[in-house]
Amino acid sequence: VQLQASGGGLVQAGDSTKLSCAASGRTLSAYFMAWFRQAPGKEREFVAAINRNGGGTDYADSVKGRFTISRDNAKNTVYLQMNSLKPEDTADYYCAADGDTVVSWASARYERAYDYWGQGTLVTVSS
Repeated sequence: VQLQASGGGLVQAGDSTKLSCAASGRTLSAYFMAWFRQAPGKEREFVAAINRNGGGTDYADSVKGRFTISRDNAKNTVYLQMNSLKPEDTADYYCAADGDTVVSWASARYERAYDYWGQGTLVTVSS
């Protein structure tokens, strides 16, 4: 499966924006999906994950209550709605897909669980 992330840009603190991750090559419903991010000079970190039918989600503590991950399997797209953005949310955001490695919500937080990655989309939050 190929993943294409989009929706990044420059926003002000407190604003909202929505990222999209479009899949091609295989139907998205076969994959457990997640968003990760990498801030300048830092390691890539888990942001949010969603199971195959969209009925379950998990979030990093730093974004819980502000970000919402969702998916539309009919459109082969996963989304990340980002509200109340903070300067510390500035990062490249990556979507990732896993076919069969994720076995628990705990394992879904690890990069190595994911087989396919989109290119990053940069979100810059100004203060």
